Amino acid sequence: MGGAQPLREVRPAVRAILDRLEPAPAVVVNRLTEVLAYTAGYHRVMAPIGLFESGPANLARFAFTDPRARTAFPDWSHVADQEVATLKHGPFRKDPHIAALADELTVTVGPEFTDRVETVPSLPAATGITRLVHPEAGPLRLAFEILDLSADDDQRLIVHLPADESTATALDKLTGIRPGALRAV
Repeated sequence: MGGAQPLREVRPAVRAILDRLEPAPAVVVNRLTEVLAYTAGYHRVMAPIGLFESGPANLARFAFTDPRARTAFPDWSHVADQEVATLKHGPFRKDPHIAALADELTVTVGPEFTDRVETVPSLPAATGITRLVHPEAGPLRLAFEILDLSADDDQRLIVHLPADESTATALDKLTGIRPGALRAV
């Protein structure tokens, strides 16, 4: 995508897919890890830990600059590695928009970011499990799948599903829906 402006508009068809994914936590992000669209389920999981509080939501910026991220993610170091791998995937510093974000994180975060840039490979995981400590729902284990959208969009859809029955139950309670709406994978 070189120097092209990051796409911040989400196609109507992708928004319709998000609607169909309710109540699952799902989000669309661009190459800068900016949150562009999300389900109400995603908002219920991420808002209480602070993702949407300080300006436009950005996953990498939140992971590195908000102290609540370290509390919310017991495996914070792994989450931080994945955010760096995501930013490095592609042209990285040759993309002026990613370079600007990387420069910002270099200044505000320092070695915790720059050391990762030097050592973390540029291949983020497409699937896995994220552990999260939610202030209302308690410990959660969320299986995730990352789906790349059209290359023209340069966006990714990240869908989270409960990785175990206790997470499924906690998400159902958080959502206020009947038990079993979200099944563990």
